[in-house]
Amino acid sequence: MDINNLIEHYGYGALLLGSMAEGETVTLLGGVAAHQGLLKYPLVILSVALGGMIGDQLLYLIGRRYGEAILERFKKHRKKIIKAQKLIQRHPYWFVIGSRFMYGFRIIGPILIGASRLPPKIFLPLNILGAVIWASLFTTLGYVGGEVVGPWLHNLDQHIKHWIWLVGVVALVWLVRYWFRHRESKQQD
Repeated sequence: MDINNLIEHYGYGALLLGSMAEGETVTLLGGVAAHQGLLKYPLVILSVALGGMIGDQLLYLIGRRYGEAILERFKKHRKKIIKAQKLIQRHPYWFVIGSRFMYGFRIIGPILIGASRLPPKIFLPLNILGAVIWASLFTTLGYVGGEVVGPWLHNLDQHIKHWIWLVGVVALVWLVRYWFRHRESKQQD
């Protein structure tokens, strides 16, 4: 198993899917892979921006359709939700672009925006702009960080082999210990 070969073949698809859900870590790793020459920098930005945009667009549509029902489940956070909805009404452009950068708003932000009934013709272009800014920033950070992480990644295959052996030995010790305890408890009964 050559990790570099896997990244070269499946990297862009993995970036697209990964950025739909999580984002920052995947994007940073995409930047590192671009720094290592495994992926092309502009295509990393494009893949990540597209994935982030699609993910937020789906969450926005879920918010438009089911937003009120979803938000009702968060009664404990009702004051924060109302505050966020007021921010959306006062500054929709900043909120749509900025929610992608706010910790804890990656998933709930687009749902809140959809539930606030912000029109799709306003959300879509702002979502695209926010996704491109976000993808460019985090890919660049990963690319620059690749200078630090790069030497370690060249030996990643060897590191993975060591970790697999370590996990295997720990699992084996745990299983033997469990078996002895289970055997002793049966003998005492």
